[in-house]
Amino acid sequence: MNIEIITIGDELLIGQVVDTNSAWISSKMSNAGFDVTYITSIKDSKEAIYNAVEDGFERADILLLTGGNGPTKDDITKNTLCKIFNEELVFDNEVLKNIETQFKEKKIEINELTRNQAYVPQKSTVIQNRVGTAPILWFEKDGKILISMPGVPFEMRWAMNEEIIPRLTKRFQTKRFLKEVFYTHGITESGLAIHLNNFEEQLPSGFGLAYLPGGGVIRLRLSVKGDEHADEMNKQANKLKTLLGDYLLAESDDPLQQILGNTLKDNGMTISLAESCSGGYIAHLLTNIAGSSAYFLGGVVSYSNSAKMNLLNVKQTTLDTHGAVSQQTVEEMAKGAIDAFGSDCAIAVSGIAGPDGGTEEKPIGTVWICTICKDKMVSREYSFGKSRENNKRRSAVMAMVQMLRCMA
Repeated sequence: MNIEIITIGDELLIGQVVDTNSAWISSKMSNAGFDVTYITSIKDSKEAIYNAVEDGFERADILLLTGGNGPTKDDITKNTLCKIFNEELVFDNEVLKNIETQFKEKKIEINELTRNQAYVPQKSTVIQNRVGTAPILWFEKDGKILISMPGVPFEMRWAMNEEIIPRLTKRFQTKRFLKEVFYTHGITESGLAIHLNNFEEQLPSGFGLAYLPGGGVIRLRLSVKGDEHADEMNKQANKLKTLLGDYLLAESDDPLQQILGNTLKDNGMTISLAESCSGGYIAHLLTNIAGSSAYFLGGVVSYSNSAKMNLLNVKQTTLDTHGAVSQQTVEEMAKGAIDAFGSDCAIAVSGIAGPDGGTEEKPIGTVWICTICKDKMVSREYSFGKSRENNKRRSAVMAMVQMLRCMA
């Protein structure tokens, strides 16, 4: 069954909000064995919604819509769908009860706009939204299905996980998407492609290898559809692991920060951070993972030299002699983090994020990273370029990569 995802909202087209919904839905639907063939983003207008639905039904069997279901004037999806399917809005007491239950728990009074959320297209299948006020609407026409969901990401994810995917997988026979993901480091994308050329050419029919570079690492996704290929998948994955050798960083589809967290937890180790140019971004990534308190003890964002000295015991003479962006400074920062938090491991980062502040000796993008794991310390200099945002992101990624290498 072919899927088209349609995300609705002016805010998506002007760049005010990043469309994370379509990527998340695509991943979930692909894993469930469906083919996502199109992703469309449109503005909040009746004409745009009408045309997108009409075109979508020409190309796909199932349309998944997000957005435009709220209580305000710019939320016009529900009314437009009524016209497309030639239906009228009727009041649904079950939707109102669902809303009243949620508002009672939050101790909020229901106003007229929220109450109007209980109006739904008469012949649609209404699925209660247990984490929001806008109901999920399911339409069928000429063998095609359209499902309209809220655009709020956590509401959409609840709807997909709890209602939509279970209903679709029960109704349609699909082949499960099998995949193995490998993080690689220490080789360019083109170099890796040359290295794996023979492997790719000899892959059995139906298998694919995708290269997903980002932040200084490359994820390789080996995939095939159908449980009947499970044994061959294991065989090809083991062959790929052998070919990767020292380039292999981890075998996992989890985010890098979760891989690091799992490794720390599995080894019964704790970690602390001393961040300068990364500005707390590493701590942000680590604490995004539920349960990170089991291994992450804390961090210091020592942006100024005085913070480095007062909070991490970096010596004045070290800063005067070698500068804040140096091997000597990050090593003292890392040791200071371990002393401050009593952790087994530590990461320290100091660099010149840009767009100014660089010198001929230390240009913009120069970053020093020190990782300590028990009695092993590794310090390395990197050059990431002139983009401030990219430098912060690359610093965080390389810090986690270096920590994983240090723990190996």
